[in-house]
Amino acid sequence: MPVVEEESPPPPPPGRFTRLFDLALRVAGGLVSLLGGVLAALLGLLFSTVRVGGQLVGVSVPVTIAAAIALSWFAYATVGRKWAVALPALPWFVLMSVAAVRSDEGDLLVAGDNWVGLGMITAGAMTFAVMAFRQILGPPQRRHDG
Repeated sequence: MPVVEEESPPPPPPGRFTRLFDLALRVAGGLVSLLGGVLAALLGLLFSTVRVGGQLVGVSVPVTIAAAIALSWFAYATVGRKWAVALPALPWFVLMSVAAVRSDEGDLLVAGDNWVGLGMITAGAMTFAVMAFRQILGPPQRRHDG
């Protein structure tokens, strides 16, 4: 009875079709992550003005935190690269930056006296930063080829 288990031969490398399909899925996941970042920013801005009984409620803060966590996880899981957390974060940061600047017509989406909007920007930025930090320092993702 042998003490050492017999090694099985390594699996054959994936074919060209499999590699192209994998690449297409990763690109699609990256595009969905980008669009998700845009949608998360728009929803956060929309919910930052929600009032109950004339008082601002902070519904956009937990929505933004949950969206940042979900999108960061999704981007990493679909693209398979640690830098993928930037895909939803970049459009989110750009839209938040644009929303905080007054337009030529005087429009301003996130005013300095809106505590919910400022809390949403702070919470979203911190959540994306923490998720990126965790991705960078975490173990590499296992690939399941085959």
